[in-house]
Formats: sequence, structure tokens, C-alpha cells
Amino acid sequence: MTTDPWWISLIKAFVVVNLVMLMFAYLTWLERKGLGRLQNRYGPNRAGPFGLLQPFADLVKLVRKEAFAPSSAIDVPYILAPIVSMFTALAAFSVIPWGAGWRIYHWNVTGAVVNVPISLLLIFALGSIGIYGFIVGGWASESKFSLLGSMRTCAQLVSYEVSLALSVLGVVILGRSLSLVDIVHRQGVTLPFVVPQFVGLLVFFFAGIAETSRAPFDLPEAEQELVAGYHTEYSGMRWGLFQTAEYINLITLSGLMVTLFFAGWHGPWNLGPIWFLLKLLGVLFVFIWLRATLPRLRYDQLMRFGWKVLLPVATLNAVVTAIVVAAT
Repeated sequence: MTTDPWWISLIKAFVVVNLVMLMFAYLTWLERKGLGRLQNRYGPNRAGPFGLLQPFADLVKLVRKEAFAPSSAIDVPYILAPIVSMFTALAAFSVIPWGAGWRIYHWNVTGAVVNVPISLLLIFALGSIGIYGFIVGGWASESKFSLLGSMRTCAQLVSYEVSLALSVLGVVILGRSLSLVDIVHRQGVTLPFVVPQFVGLLVFFFAGIAETSRAPFDLPEAEQELVAGYHTEYSGMRWGLFQTAEYINLITLSGLMVTLFFAGWHGPWNLGPIWFLLKLLGVLFVFIWLRATLPRLRYDQLMRFGWKVLLPVATLNAVVTAIVVAAT
């Protein structure tokens, strides 16, 4: 494991956090423009040229909007819930490598904010903690609609979290490491794991859609049923923190998919982080495309698909991969 001096890690953390926040802001713009084009209508086109200032207009609106709270809300967890969700979402991205590392003056700078041998486990651990923010937010609101949203969120995330974890076991077996940097290096000397682990990629992709509550698996936030689910009683920047956490979780999941299955920063030419960014944008566009294309599932269909389809397929894929690797 290669570590940087603390001040270099601090600079990288500052840069990466701001880049991820900027990407989140313009991902909302890209999604609205993309959905508009896919649905034969205009997206944002008033705030700045091509609507490019729309994310900043949304930020100003949220900052100036009244932050109400139910009179019966449990104050401390009600306030901390969106903060916990936001913090864990940003922290999870810190272990995703975007480059092989560089020699800058006298220092070797690694291509990740934090490079630890168990970075894959760390991402799943932070994701599990982040779930508490969504659940506690609905419970602390003292609203039956928010509580119902939290219960459905918990049931959905638990069922698909298991499938998501099992889907990467084949990659761990082939990469022979829990370090994301080692997994990317392994793909650089062999081939991208999307080839031998295509089944694992499909399970990871579908489980990831449900894990991030994206359409067509966005049952916890189905506006027609739950009026936005667990964050019904939030407004202003408290609501904005929940939305930011959801989009950053989507960016983190897409970055993890690029790292595990699409060889990370590797490409035909030595472009380093540019390859990672291009692959990341490609995966994010697929998520947007699905939202514009597929109708929402019923809740029983959602749970059945997670427990009776994805979980057995992910388990079988891991077992077969282990047998093949052991036999060769």
C-alpha cells in the first residue's frame, strides 16, 4: 500500500470533493436535458446559455427557501440524518482510484484520496452507514408517510445490498485482492473483467439501480404513492442534502462499476483519468436513459426480482467463478 503525506491527501480530498460536487451539479443538468431530448421536449434553457446556469439557480433557490420542520419531529436525528447521508456518500468516493499515480516534484502522488487494502469493503461499509441517514430521516419526522417511505427504503436496500455484494465476489476472486487499485492493475495486465464477469456486471448494474433508488426501481420515492417518501417533511437545503447524497451515491456506484468491470483508467492510449471520466459519463448516461425509457415496477415485482432472481444468479456466478479459478 502506498500512502501520501497527510497534506497531499488533504489537497487531493479538497480537489476531489469539489470536483464531485461540480459533477453532481451538472449531472442534474445533464439528466434534465437528456430526459428532455429522449422524451421529445426541451430541458432547462433559460438560466444561462443552454441552461448551463440552472444548477446554480437551483442552489440559490434551495438556500433561500424556508427550512420548515414538523413540530413533533425529533430534533437531533431529524437534523443529522441528511448530514450523515451526505458525508458517507462523499467519503465512499474517496477510495475509488481515477489514475495510476504521478510523480510531482519530490513526491509520488497516488491516484486516489485513500488507498487501503480493503477499499472495496470500506465502500460497502460506508454505504451501509449511509442507509441509516435515509431511514432515520423518515422516522425522526414523526410522519406516517415518511415512516412508510423509510420502511420501504430499508426493505429495498437490504434485499439488493446482498445481491450487490455477491455480484463483486467474482471480481474479487479474479483480481485476488480487495484493493480497488490492485483490481484495476490486474485488468491492465489481463483484460477488463466485463468479459469473464458479464453476468456479475448485469447483477451489479440492476442491484445498483435499486440501491440508488433510480427508476424503474424508485419505489421509496414514488411521487404518485408516497409524496417523495422518507424526505416528505424536509425542505430547503436539508432536502437538498438528501438529493445531493442520492446523486453522489449514483456517481460513486458508476465509478465503482468502471473500476471493477471496465478497467478503470486503462485505455488504448495513456490518457489516465480522462479514460476514467469518459467511462464514468457513459455509465451515468445509461442510468439516465433507463429513467426515460422504463416504467416503474410494482413493489412486489421489485422485491421478487431482488430475492428470487438477482440473489440466486449472483451466488451461482460467484460459485462458478471460484470453481473455474481453482481448476485452472
